[in-house]
Amino acid sequence: MRVVSGIKPTGNLHLGNYLGAVKQWVAMQDEIQAAGGETMYFIADLHGLTEWIAPAELTANTIEMTATLVAAGIDPERSILFNQTRVPAHSELAWLLNNVARVGWLNRMTQFKDKAGKNREGASVGLYDYPVLMAADVLLYNATHVPVGEDQKQHLELARDIAAKFNLDYEIDLFTQPDPLISAAAPRIMSLRDASAKMSKSNPSEQSVVKLIDSDETIADKFRKAKTDPDPLPDSWAALEGRAEARNLVTIFAALADRTPDDVVADFAGKGFGQFKPALADLAVAKLAPIRDEMVRLLADRGAIDTILARGAARARDLAAPTLAAAQRAMGLLA
Repeated sequence: MRVVSGIKPTGNLHLGNYLGAVKQWVAMQDEIQAAGGETMYFIADLHGLTEWIAPAELTANTIEMTATLVAAGIDPERSILFNQTRVPAHSELAWLLNNVARVGWLNRMTQFKDKAGKNREGASVGLYDYPVLMAADVLLYNATHVPVGEDQKQHLELARDIAAKFNLDYEIDLFTQPDPLISAAAPRIMSLRDASAKMSKSNPSEQSVVKLIDSDETIADKFRKAKTDPDPLPDSWAALEGRAEARNLVTIFAALADRTPDDVVADFAGKGFGQFKPALADLAVAKLAPIRDEMVRLLADRGAIDTILARGAARARDLAAPTLAAAQRAMGLLA
């Protein structure tokens, strides 16, 4: 079993990013390897180019994302951790697969329509074609499983279709058709000031988002001032229906504590947010402070991050080379 997953490099990572993705990767690393499998995680810096970004910002985001993953628990000695650019086979295989994928398949990709909006003619070719690069990302390593959320299921189906068509067209059993890996549902973390909107670094209110780089005092202050309602907590999760801010804070507590929302509500049943929010603040500081401190340490040593990415890329290139060469031979590019 080989699990492959990538994440676009973004800066100023926040609690929603951590609980929704990074924490899930760490748990996956432990679970998959305990079962005798292998995990590969990459920073999708090539995907970061589909919409314009300043070069210095992309570089900084790649470094920060690497530091975050390691600080959160991704072990470069146990998992293969790298960025796409250091493994040219991603780009090379994507071009080969472009000649297997069909335009009609890409026209059905809903994310391009969502991201391009009304400016489809002005969108980059990369934004249109990146699902083929995503297919190459996983087919290159013959991944058996790929973690997917609701918005990525269509892309995994495309990867499976491309793998099947390549194998059929060139009469070769080369590419594995990866299966979706459905882990525990990642919590959807909302703004601390408006629970109808996702937590986002683009929100103009600093109080709405807990950043992983925040100090202990800042984290605690944001939770103490988080928007709530005047009613006490009930004795069941279901009874919080219609109380968006309360549900959001309970969701965050449960995710940080590795407990169910029902367990959390039962502990605080009948108590007001004057008691709950300080407890949540203490928990958040206890869980996030070690990650922040390790991030700061790693970011102060650019050489250490470069070493991590270089070693991971070397391991990834060794795995990728035979697959790419086999695809090139099948297509008549190599003797």
